Amino acid sequence: MGGENMIDKIRRLFKKEELNEVDEERYAFVPVNEELKRNIIKLEVLGEEIGKVLQRKYASKFESKGKQNLRIWICRDIDGDEITDITSQKCLELEYRSQIAIDYDGPQYDEDFYADTIELWHFSDVIKGKAYGTIYNLTKCNLETEIEATLIKLLK
Repeated sequence: MGGENMIDKIRRLFKKEELNEVDEERYAFVPVNEELKRNIIKLEVLGEEIGKVLQRKYASKFESKGKQNLRIWICRDIDGDEITDITSQKCLELEYRSQIAIDYDGPQYDEDFYADTIELWHFSDVIKGKAYGTIYNLTKCNLETEIEATLIKLLK
């Protein structure tokens, strides 16, 4: 009564009509094509490079807080099933999603999920014969700044 529980919040995130309420500053709806595929690959490579640098920069800070083995990587899945050997070559498959995953060993809110994620690309739907997805908007947002802000939040 009065408040929305965590399960309701998660369900709300995945409702189809919520697709139209994506943060338009952070993500752009884009039609799916081969040029987009090249951009997704570049975005994932950029995310991976930034992740490696920030992982080295923040590892000791996390360790000092009892949060061991900080890991930042590109996590890819199709329809929610993480597939370790999937590459960005499959990024134009329906329900493909890539995200920056941040995790560590130690106290966390929920052991079943990563400490945090930042979605990069999600091939979400085919509407009236056209394929669409949402991609992290590098023209309006700074991925490095966002990852670093997430790390700082996780340190608290």
